[in-house]
Amino acid sequence: MKDQLKTVSLDTMLDKHIGKLGTEKRDAFENELRIDLLGHALRQARKERNLTQQQLGELVGVQKAQISKIENSVKNARLETILKVFDALGAKVNFNVELSNEKFAY
Repeated sequence: MKDQLKTVSLDTMLDKHIGKLGTEKRDAFENELRIDLLGHALRQARKERNLTQQQLGELVGVQKAQISKIENSVKNARLETILKVFDALGAKVNFNVELSNEKFAY
């Protein structure tokens, strides 16, 4: 009898190999994934406007290398620079901030 492959959801695999939602390891994974998507969105918007990294850098006032870094790893970019890039691309930016239910000391 041949082994049967079992189909499982992506969430099940992530829970098993990364950790369940709400755990430190899973939260870090989810945040990194969102950051990578931001860089991808910047690259796509730039290409749709037929701009090179050099041209976009000139519009924003940064070097081409900085645009490349932002597109490939937003983790090390300043928020101010990211916002300037989106502005130069004519892109609307929305932020969604979620706070945990923890109480903060004043």
